[in-house]
Formats: sequence, structure tokens, C-alpha cells
Amino acid sequence: MKSRTPKVLHTLSGRSLLGHALAAAGELAPERLVVVVGHAGEQVGAAARAAAPNADIVVQERQLGTGHAVRMVIEAVGVMPGTVVVTYGDMPLLRGATLRQLVGAHHEGGNAVTVLTARGDFPGFGRIVRDADGAFLRIVEERDATSDERMIDEFNSGCYAFDGTLLADAVKRVTTNNSQQEEYLTDVVEILRGDGHGVGTVVAAQAAEISGVNDRVQLAQARRALNDRILRDWMLAGVTVIDPASTWVDVTVTIGRDAEIGPQTQLEGATVIGEGAKVGAGCLLADTTVGEDAVLLHAVCRQAQIGPRVTIGPFAYLRPGASIAADAHLGTYVEVKKSHIGAGAKVPHLTYVGDATVGAGANVGAGTIFANYDGVRKHHTDVGENVFIGSNTVLVAPVSVGDGAYTAAGSAIYEDVPAGDLGIARGRQHNADGWVLRNREGTRSAEAASRARSDNS
Repeated sequence: MKSRTPKVLHTLSGRSLLGHALAAAGELAPERLVVVVGHAGEQVGAAARAAAPNADIVVQERQLGTGHAVRMVIEAVGVMPGTVVVTYGDMPLLRGATLRQLVGAHHEGGNAVTVLTARGDFPGFGRIVRDADGAFLRIVEERDATSDERMIDEFNSGCYAFDGTLLADAVKRVTTNNSQQEEYLTDVVEILRGDGHGVGTVVAAQAAEISGVNDRVQLAQARRALNDRILRDWMLAGVTVIDPASTWVDVTVTIGRDAEIGPQTQLEGATVIGEGAKVGAGCLLADTTVGEDAVLLHAVCRQAQIGPRVTIGPFAYLRPGASIAADAHLGTYVEVKKSHIGAGAKVPHLTYVGDATVGAGANVGAGTIFANYDGVRKHHTDVGENVFIGSNTVLVAPVSVGDGAYTAAGSAIYEDVPAGDLGIARGRQHNADGWVLRNREGTRSAEAASRARSDNS
């Protein structure tokens, strides 16, 4: 990956590679989940525990092959009777449903081991060698394969379902007699077959599921494939996606029926979109809840709560702690931080609202600033119900404007305005008669003023 970040901690669609692997494994409801870590083990182990708190972490100090990794697990935790599934931290497209299919076939066939395979073109992967009748013979790694074996189009995914007791015995007999001088887990399959035990195979319905990620190109390819799958599932569930090619949705997002997602929209984290909501074009929502039938356009929202039928944008920014009640409206170039906007309130344009409560039905005029920071601490502003805040007002916190009160345009309000009062805090205007004619003689302004004065005389 050419990165300071361990490979399995690179992210796509809302989870790390490791996170996707743990989520798929978790769908099996395993009695025990074991994560083998090697490179950057402490960092990867911490990420594994964060994603799966009950996971056991086994450290593979030296990376001597997949068979060696499994042997380290058995030496660390002991023999695991029952079915043991082996999967990988760099296969983010592998679905839990496919692992369930693998386990089901394993139980149904009464096998010692069942191998997950795929047909296609997977350079570097081992081939499944079968006899003339199509029965499984062995797995051969590409680097050890003959030219004829490299023509085989059925590939080993590296994922298996084992009989745990038989696995514990066979893995101890694996040698390093291969080009890499490593302990291959594929040899366990051959050992079990040689002992007369049954070996089965399951072909993945979607070949791409077995694709691994080893560089940034493959990461981008996996991201696109996973996003396409996510969008397809949502569209089949009743969501309209206008332009799937430009829309990105994390696997952790929830979307209600009849919602519409516009072009160039990104939905991240624990975002929830209500039924009938329209999000986009050009929205970025992270860990944000959007109520039913809300409409957002070119908005950036992070950790915000947006109520039903709210309209937002274009070009609004909701920061963490923003809470917008039903039927409210936020317009162009409005920024809201750690504030509640009441039901039916309007903040139409060019306004910053920080650390505030704005009551139901209030109207906040253009250019208003909630001055919440004194250079040391943040302070709160309370705006009551059905208040009218005149354009270009500065509300200097801490301050409150009572229900039904008004503030005059251009005011700097630094004292409370009681309910029903008009707050005015601005200098008195003075017009200097003839100033332009006296001080800007010969300019276009002076000429225009002179003409206007002559016409009015």
C-alpha cells in the first residue's frame, strides 16, 4: 500500500478492510472470533477490538504463511471443536451470506473441509485441480503450478470451513516444502484428503467476492464494486438514486423508502435518511439524521439532526450539535453549530448560528451573526418564539430575545430584549449636505449628484 497505515486499516464504504471482514464473519454468530495480527499488530489488534470487542487477538510474530497463522491460533487458544471458518482481513467484498453458504454446504456434506472457490481470472491465486470426473484433487499455488495448471479458471479463495478437531491435527503436519518455504493452509486440505476425509467445494455466486486488496488501485476497484452493490440493494428496496456513478453511500447508512438521492452526494457513517426525503445534489452527510420528506441541496451536515419537512440549502453547513425541528428552513450560506432551530423557524441566508436556541416560528434576517465566542469561552443565545431578527444584526452572547420581540436591522444586541419589545442598538445616521460636490469635484459621482440636484430644484 506504500502507507503508514496498515493495509487492513485502509477504509472503504464506511469501514476498514478489517471491519468488513469482521462484519461478514459476525453474520455467522460465531461462538468464538479470533483475529490473527502480524505487521503493526498492536494497532490492528486495537482496531479489531473496537470493531468486535469479544474477539480474541493472536499475534503471529513471524509471517510464515497461512498455515503457520492457523497453527499459532491453535497453540494460543487450543483445539476448537465444531466448525472453524478461516477468512481474511483484506477481502472486503466477501459477504456474510456467502460464508453462511459455505458453512451450510460443509455441514450438509459432512466434510472435513469445504473450500470456497470462484471462477474467473485472479492472478496470483491458487488453482483448484480436479480429476476427470470433476472431483476435487488438490489446490496448487500459482507459483508452484505447471503451465497446464495455470490455465485452470477455478481459483481458491483461501476461505475454508474445517472440522476443528481434524484441523488441529493436520496443521501440525504441514511442511515448508515449497518455493516460499512457508506453511501453506492449502496443504492441510491435501493432508485431510490423504487421510481419507471428505473435501467439498462451494463456488461463490459473485466471483468478485474473493478479490483481495494489495494496493491502492485494488482498493479503489473494491470501493467501486462495494458501492455499486450498496446502491443496487437500496434501489431494489425502493430508494431512487439519480446517478449511481457519482453517488457514494457507506454500508452503515440507512435510507427509507421513496427517498431520493441526487448526483454527487456522499452519505457517510451512521447517517439515517427518512422516507420521502430528497438529498442532493452535491450533499455530504456524515452521522446525520434526516426526517421524512426533508429536502437538502448542496449541504454539508456532520452529526446533525434534521426534522421532517425541513428544507436546507443550497450551500448550508450544519456542524455537530445542530438540531433543526420540523418545517424549519435554512437557506444559502447559513452555518449552524451546536444550536437548535425551532419548528417552522427560518434562517434564510448569510447567517452564522452558534451555541443558540431559536424558537418556533422565528425569522432570522440576512447577515445575522450569533457572536458566541469572547476569545476565551463560548456563550449561549436564546431567541424566543416568533421573534423577528432584522438583517445584519449581531447578537452578542450571552443574550436573550423574548417571544415576539424584534431587533432593528444593523443592531448590535448585547442586552436582553424583553418579549414584544423592539431592540435598537446602532448609531444615529447623519447626512452631510453636499459633501460629494465639495470633496469629489470632477468625479462621476459629483456629476451625477449635480444632475440629480438640478432635476429636483
